[in-house]
Formats: sequence, C-alpha cells, structure tokens
Amino acid sequence: MTAGGAVQAAIDRSIIGRALPTVSATVELAALQQFARAIGETDALYFDPEVARSRGYRAVPAPPTYIVCLKHAVCPPEGLLATLGVEGGSGKLLHAEQSFEFQQPACAGDRLSFAERVADVYERKAGLLQFIVLETTVRNQDARHVAVIRHTEVLRTDA
Repeated sequence: MTAGGAVQAAIDRSIIGRALPTVSATVELAALQQFARAIGETDALYFDPEVARSRGYRAVPAPPTYIVCLKHAVCPPEGLLATLGVEGGSGKLLHAEQSFEFQQPACAGDRLSFAERVADVYERKAGLLQFIVLETTVRNQDARHVAVIRHTEVLRTDA
C-alpha cells in the first residue's frame, strides 16, 4: 500500500495459479440453523435432524450459500489478499461476484476443507479496478467433493 492508503499500482499476474493454504471448519448445527433463520428459511429440513433424515440426508443440510460464509469465517478475503501480497485500503475492497458448483450437500457435523487457488488476475478502467478471481475446492471429512466456489474480489485504486 502506498502513502495515503492507495492500493498498489498493479497486481502481479505471476500469482495466477498460486495455491493458498488449505483451511478447515466444522459445520456446526446451531450456526447452520442461525444462518437458515437469517436468510428467511422456514423449511424444517434446515432445523430438525429427524426431518432431514426422513428426507434422505445424513444430518441437517446446509443451505447452499452457507459454505461460502463458513469459508470466509476461517479465511476472510482481506487476509487472503494480504497473503498474496495484495492489500486494499479501507473501503477499497469489494466482493464482485461468486458462483457455485455443488456435487453434494454439506451437512451438520461435516468437517470441510477449503483448498483455494488464484484462477485469474485482470484490470479494468486503465488499472483503476483490479480483479482477483479465486477458486476454492470444498471437500468433506471423507475427501468427497462437496463444491467449487469461484469468487471475484475487486480492488479500487486511487486515481
């Protein structure tokens, strides 16, 4: 970061492909239920283990976007970018987009691992906006593929 809080001039494209340290977290039932309430979910599937089992799940499943919240709890984007040598000043980091490919649900009690890598780096508006695309492979405690998360973070530079 430069004096005055400006973001560095350009993100080094050599970080494309770089793998980041794998982090892990457990899907806690109470946190999962709190998330379900927060997003307005009312289906008993997301609250009652018996209902979940009666519908073919081994435990209460996580709403699909819960896994990205869990990932960010153990590895926030700001820390991740700092690991890459990229730092945004206050108010200069923006989450631009995300997409998911699900292979199977994550359920309460699962221990998920998040293996992340830099998929792309590019800029727009003559370098005023710098984009880092991150791809995270999520696996459960049995090494089964749960999902792939792709998300883009944008850093705004000062003119």
